[in-house]
Amino acid sequence: MILVNRAVSTTLDNVAWFSRVRTMNRKIHSTVSSSSKANSVRIQHSRSEDSDPETANGASGSSETLVYTRKKRLKQEALEPLEKKSQQLCGLPDIEEFAFKKNTRSSKRSTTETNISVASASTAGMSTETIITPTSTKTAGSPPENWVQVLEGIRQMRSSGDAPVDSMGCDKAGSFLPPLERRFAVLLGSLLSSQTKDQVNNAAIHRLHQNGLLTPEAIDKADESTIKELIYPVGFYARKATYMKKVAKICLEKYNGDIPSSLDDLLALPGIGPKMAHLILHIAWNDVQGICVDTHVHRICNRLGWVSRPATKQKTSSPEETRVALQQWLPKEEWVAINPLLVGFGQTICTPLRPRCEACSVARLCPAAFKEASSPSSKLKKSKQSKEL
Repeated sequence: MILVNRAVSTTLDNVAWFSRVRTMNRKIHSTVSSSSKANSVRIQHSRSEDSDPETANGASGSSETLVYTRKKRLKQEALEPLEKKSQQLCGLPDIEEFAFKKNTRSSKRSTTETNISVASASTAGMSTETIITPTSTKTAGSPPENWVQVLEGIRQMRSSGDAPVDSMGCDKAGSFLPPLERRFAVLLGSLLSSQTKDQVNNAAIHRLHQNGLLTPEAIDKADESTIKELIYPVGFYARKATYMKKVAKICLEKYNGDIPSSLDDLLALPGIGPKMAHLILHIAWNDVQGICVDTHVHRICNRLGWVSRPATKQKTSSPEETRVALQQWLPKEEWVAINPLLVGFGQTICTPLRPRCEACSVARLCPAAFKEASSPSSKLKKSKQSKEL
């Protein structure tokens, strides 16, 4: 009987204990539910030493921890879309993909994508310079304003034909030779023209002719040291002498003593780049596939604002980039004439250093006029013009 009473007592105690636990759980659940609806002010109260005694007593230590954790999770969920939105606006590539996206991103962006408002950029906390481009950017394929007038003015200034390119350019190399030999002379003259003035290049071609070295057979048999002495002082004469030997052997073995007639085959020759390949096609084969752009054409087109990088107003960074941009709008009937025209203009007036803007008849249409290092006379004229205004 005693054992039965003890068992009944123990059972009642357990029931009472479970009842208290259940009641406590309900209170905790109620506290957590009400806490999840509270704002950040309620959290500060639960953690403050001066909080309401009833609120402090109603929530246990574990409930305070749950409330704080829930609030932190809600804060993370609120920030996540903003971070994603910021990443979408920035479009920052991974370091491994930067080299690729740097070349392709600007060409794929549409006009509306490049004209993002300043307010949107400020909201995202970004610099506006990284995403905004001027709305007046010249689109690909559209000719620049007044280009016909500028080109005609340059033609008038070049009518005297007093530039070195007019009498000593690569197109004059071997002009007195039969067609087959002349094509090889044009190839050699183009190869030697890189980083070399027309006067120096023309003199080297004449020395080669005087020594009977304007044919692939003669170059192939000649000593490289002899070739170096004859072409000196052209730029990189030692390296070019090596290229000449290799080019002569290729012409003999693959083209039966002639030169390649396609752009790809010319570019495959040692020492021949895009500028030279297009020039050779123009002169030797009368084949116009592109514009011959050298340093003069590259410089002048950028000064005139005729070319720019895609979807920007930045200058092109290389002659090849200039060629691609120029071919997008310049009529094809001008592709051959534009090279000697601008080369001679760059040799006489629009020089690399101290351009003679005071002698240029199209200076008023040139964005770069009187802005680069120039002669004292041009600076004096600029000061007079400013006083008149």
